[in-house]
Amino acid sequence: MDGILSSLPMYDLPELRPQTAALWQALAVALRAAGVAAPDELSSPDALAAHWRQPDLLLSQTCGYPLLSLPEHVRVVATPAYTAPGCEGAWYRSALVVHRDNPAADLEALRGGVCALNNPDSNSGMNLLRATIAPLAGGRPFFRDVVVTGGHAASLAAVGGGTADLAAIDCVTLALLQANRPALTAPMRVLGWTPAAPGLPLITAGDASLVEKLREALAVVAADPALAAVRRALLIDRFVVLPGDAYEVIRQLEHDAEIAGYPVLA
Repeated sequence: MDGILSSLPMYDLPELRPQTAALWQALAVALRAAGVAAPDELSSPDALAAHWRQPDLLLSQTCGYPLLSLPEHVRVVATPAYTAPGCEGAWYRSALVVHRDNPAADLEALRGGVCALNNPDSNSGMNLLRATIAPLAGGRPFFRDVVVTGGHAASLAAVGGGTADLAAIDCVTLALLQANRPALTAPMRVLGWTPAAPGLPLITAGDASLVEKLREALAVVAADPALAAVRRALLIDRFVVLPGDAYEVIRQLEHDAEIAGYPVLA
């Protein structure tokens, strides 16, 4: 494996690209010291589903929900543990966000409203929200409309602009946006939280030997004092190797919603 493709696309705010690039450069140095060919720069793929299936993928980060369809293509390397509110080690939640002027005291008050959804294959924006709504829905549509926005920031803008009543926002994304785009998040309040799930995993198309080298390189950058400011800006605390079946929680949440008669967020 040449290791020609690497990306870190999941929390790729433009405001944080210098820090993401610095993290990658440190990883690349550690990998080369271990004999792994690592590209100088990260890729910026437009079609992530195809990117994650490339046989020469050295390292990337995916959402836990798409991961369920990737087992024959990739191995999970590790899961970043973030310091954002809503995270517990390598597990995270989504914040149920409404406009600060919305008087709703609970989700039931939002029945018949409009939901902003970042992407139908998002664990944080769809699957965790579906699992939260399913016990309330009674097997029927809960929202008047579900609007696909294309991203968490756009979902927040929809709630802030009054075109949506609710969005489920990945807690790491929310914390990063609060730090870097306070004007976007200022009109919001957190109504509640979804169930927890394993966070967004780092993956590779490589073999078990490469997985170990990647884990060793991640341990190096997690402990490097010279990268403390970079890790702090990216909210990265450390990298955790979860049990092999950890991500089955995501599939179970999907199954539970189906059993409750709520297979589609609606």
